[in-house]
Amino acid sequence: MARTAEVVRETKETQIRVWIDLDGTGASTISTGIGFYDHMLESFARHGGFDLKVETKGDLHIDMHHTVEDTGIVLGQAIHKALDGFKGIRRFGHAYIPMDETLTRCAIDLSNRPYLIWKVDFKRPKVGEMDTELFKEFHHAFAMNCGACVHLETLYGDNTHHVAESGFKALARALRQAVEIDPKTGGHAPSTKGVL
Repeated sequence: MARTAEVVRETKETQIRVWIDLDGTGASTISTGIGFYDHMLESFARHGGFDLKVETKGDLHIDMHHTVEDTGIVLGQAIHKALDGFKGIRRFGHAYIPMDETLTRCAIDLSNRPYLIWKVDFKRPKVGEMDTELFKEFHHAFAMNCGACVHLETLYGDNTHHVAESGFKALARALRQAVEIDPKTGGHAPSTKGVL
């Protein structure tokens, strides 16, 4: 069964369409109007093995906040929808991602109990034109709308680009592991509750 989903969200601040195939090849078409953010979402798709299309038009004449956060919301909703009740998945995933001097780890539980632990520090306020404080906004919006408990921590690192990108890659790799079909579940949600 195809694990795909499309979510469209329109507000006065943003108009967003996200389509995802959890069992894809990592192909992506991303357009948010923010070059570095596009790069991060392309990396997320590639390292997650997800086919991903993102079309976002936001109020960038104000700032990037709504565009970044709202895209995180819709991406999380699309993955939640594609997971169809979390049936048959491994549920847990983790990854360590080194990028030169930087090392970041992510652990994820697709529990339908969203939470974010964020232990990431940036030494510069921007990377490219993007405010580094917006990376937390993305990950929080994603976790809350995906139903994921996400623990993301940069253990060490200096380069702002590397810190940001290793976080997206770590999330992608951990999620890739968590959404894998586990034949031992018998197609059920992996929980003693019987449902997530």
